[in-house]
Amino acid sequence: MAEKIILASGSPFRKALLVNAGVAVEAVPAEVDERALEAPLKDSGISPEDVALVLAEAKATEVSERKPGALVLGCDQTLSLGDELFHKPADMEGARRHLLALSGKTHQLNSAVVLARDGAVLWRHVGIASLTMRKLDPAFIGRHLARVGAKALSSVGAYQIEGEGIQLFERIEGDYFTIVGLPLLPALAKLRDLGAIDG
Repeated sequence: MAEKIILASGSPFRKALLVNAGVAVEAVPAEVDERALEAPLKDSGISPEDVALVLAEAKATEVSERKPGALVLGCDQTLSLGDELFHKPADMEGARRHLLALSGKTHQLNSAVVLARDGAVLWRHVGIASLTMRKLDPAFIGRHLARVGAKALSSVGAYQIEGEGIQLFERIEGDYFTIVGLPLLPALAKLRDLGAIDG
């Protein structure tokens, strides 16, 4: 018997991925301060993948403590360019700076997914994708951001590959779902293993 999964996120993209895959899911956004959690990790030498895992685990466990007995899925994604971690841009100028910094370079998207129940982690996974952005003319960046508008502020790299953002790239290595923010195939496999979904 399939059970309802709680998604510890307000992300409409992550919820849509699960719903489209036939998973009964309820979104309950986690009440965690991501930047406060991340601050002590900054100088610790922790990898961008592990930062994503720490944040995903914090979200999953926080919601699972509020929802006793429920199976909770927490996610987080970091974008790394070498040793530099990027966060969602605060405004369009921030989005412009992100795209200028990523232009002509290869960056990583590190998407962590964690399953928890009653505050205990049952499983964790990080999917990694490498994306190479083509060399972008600054004037094109301005025109692109004018077209996509506030959508640029909703993702860590200031782009959405499921929309016009795909035009910014020359090469992508990795799983589409990992890029969107939820390594769906490993997550579905684990949910089947746990008997939470039919399989």
